[in-house]
Amino acid sequence: MSFDAYLFDLDGTLLDTLPDLHALVNEALSRKGFPPRSYEEVHSFIGNGALALVWSCVPEGTSPKDVDEVYQLFCSLYEEFGMEKTRPFDGIMEVLGSLSAQGKKLGIISNKFDGGVKAVEERYLPGLFGCALGESPRVPRKPDPTGLLSCAKELGVEPGNCVYLGDSASDMRAAHNAGMYAVGVTWGYPSVEMLQEGDPDKLIDRPSEILDL
Repeated sequence: MSFDAYLFDLDGTLLDTLPDLHALVNEALSRKGFPPRSYEEVHSFIGNGALALVWSCVPEGTSPKDVDEVYQLFCSLYEEFGMEKTRPFDGIMEVLGSLSAQGKKLGIISNKFDGGVKAVEERYLPGLFGCALGESPRVPRKPDPTGLLSCAKELGVEPGNCVYLGDSASDMRAAHNAGMYAVGVTWGYPSVEMLQEGDPDKLIDRPSEILDL
């Protein structure tokens, strides 16, 4: 196999963002007078985008209006509370540098809201990616393949020459839906059993294995 482009999920694949997501969602909940969620609860809720995370964290029976207000707080507070403890997973920066040196094109497609993707990319991954897309009106959440296909088009690469790496079953389904090679990373947030529900073409346990593709 040989790929011209390497496309990545963000949270749980490139970056360990869970500590900041926990702090951020609890800050948004607090400002609406809602009780906090534990680290373990937030861990179990992530993977389907910020709005889904907020719906999971608010008390049962919360009105859609109040959920939307918590979500808007979550987004507006992101740059203040959402990036302080975020870090690339060990070995990721070296792998990205090596791929870039080989002339491979790099992209990000995340279920995180688009503004958050742009902010965290600029802070932790500057100058490495030719395309970075998050959830927005024009990019539905994965497993919809729209974001992956849009990124491939922006990079000038056919979908069949792309590999998509992620830590969730929805990432794997999005890759299959886009006609891309699906690689599941086991260092992310869902369990390996949950990841395998997306039928990955390959599983890898360390970032260095990306270079073996």
